[in-house]
Amino acid sequence: MIIFGKPGREHTEETITIALNKAIELNCPIVIATYTGSSAHQLFEKARHMGYNNQIVAVRTASTAAKGGVNPMPWETKKTLERDGVIVVTAAHALSAGERGISSRSKGIYPLEIMADTLRTLGQGTKVCFECAVMALDADAILFGQPVVALGGTGGGQDTALVITPSYSSSIMETKIHEILCKPGFYPEE
Repeated sequence: MIIFGKPGREHTEETITIALNKAIELNCPIVIATYTGSSAHQLFEKARHMGYNNQIVAVRTASTAAKGGVNPMPWETKKTLERDGVIVVTAAHALSAGERGISSRSKGIYPLEIMADTLRTLGQGTKVCFECAVMALDADAILFGQPVVALGGTGGGQDTALVITPSYSSSIMETKIHEILCKPGFYPEE
């Protein structure tokens, strides 16, 4: 496992390389969380260069009323990725979406939010990897019961990669993290 000194987008290129090497070794799909599509495009280009020929799934967030129905990934970017053969999944966050709407109104906390916070103890990217793999499976973009390499990050870009066999949202506790390939260390600042 590679440990980065701190979280952030500056680890995107190395995280993508680590993830691709493992996906090539396992001959498995890659699932990447992407807000604007930039990381997904970077992954696609690197995959083509490295000879990776398996499936790439880019998971983007659902559009929201708070943003006037506009998705952070421009439509043109989505279409370009799809034209390149990337499967683009648009979905509400598996570990918050509906529950967050209820808890923010009722001032309570619900099980999926507790699960998300627990995953965050390993870093925001770990939570994102877990969540986007489940979202991809829910959308039938990957096969049930098969491991994937998932990438996620902290505040844009990628800094975490896992080997994970996701389960559906309805059976989320069956999800298995097999390997943490890389993540931030979160050591105290000196």
